[in-house]
Amino acid sequence: MKITLDIQESRFNTFLAFIKTLDYVSVKKESAIPQWQQEEVNRRLQLIEKGEMKTRSWNEAKADIFKK
Repeated sequence: MKITLDIQESRFNTFLAFIKTLDYVSVKKESAIPQWQQEEVNRRLQLIEKGEMKTRSWNEAKADIFKK
């Protein structure tokens, strides 16, 4: 069974420490970002560092997108 809980950030570490003391509970950390997406971001960062890809600010991109 899988249960999702919303816990205040300030109380999370205390709650997690308690849960880990229970022998019938397993804790598995899941990333909200899929692995393929993390790999793609890393690939693009490498291209930027090599000078093979350029970046621009959101304001520049937005201006280009909404040109009339």
